Amino acid sequence: MLRVLGFVAFPVLAGILGGAMAAFQPPGPRLASAVQHFAAGVVFAAVAGEILPDMAHGAHLPAVVAGFVVGVALMLALGAWERRAERGAEDAARDTLPKAALLAVGIDLVIDGFLIGVGFLAGEKQGLLLTFALTLEVLFLGLSVASLLGRARFGPLAVVLTTGGLSLLTAVGAAASALIGPSLSGPALVGVLSFGCAALLYLVTEELLVEAHEATPDSSWRTAMFFVGFLLVILLDLEGTA
Repeated sequence: MLRVLGFVAFPVLAGILGGAMAAFQPPGPRLASAVQHFAAGVVFAAVAGEILPDMAHGAHLPAVVAGFVVGVALMLALGAWERRAERGAEDAARDTLPKAALLAVGIDLVIDGFLIGVGFLAGEKQGLLLTFALTLEVLFLGLSVASLLGRARFGPLAVVLTTGGLSLLTAVGAAASALIGPSLSGPALVGVLSFGCAALLYLVTEELLVEAHEATPDSSWRTAMFFVGFLLVILLDLEGTA
């Protein structure tokens, strides 16, 4: 658990940094889109090349199906709730604190932390890759939260403290996965890995890439960053087996 929590400190700090950046000097939409494409490529490659083989090696079809269905259903439900909460925040008065949207972000961060722990269940390299990619994702969540808080007329210090407090929920999710991890084996482990695959694929297709394309019009070089992230994971894998 201490090892997982040590690595999850990076996304926690990224959330705090995102809040600070949004409060003082947010990145431009082009840079944000490029980083989100890159993170999506890293996550996708980690799922396809690192977690899926371990899940398939378990050869427990019912556990694979159950974990995947639960993961898809949970992420779709959370995504629908987040969209409703965001619309409610946009329709609310300017000085109204968007509690529902913040709660949705908090749940999202708990799941991110859990997925980091799932990565370490699959292996050291898988955990490190997901930590790196989800650190970038949490950074942009911090930026989004800071924007919501700015709408509610929070000052810069309050923005940083609030985003920092929310970012700590990533450690809660990681601690939960680290607690249950040692007791998992056989179908239970395969089911958790399958759940992680579904959640991570949702993160790539419905969060990182969607937000990247909403931030700015499509550009070939920004889209290419997805493949750069994917290729980086492949090269790291080949280096490790050389």
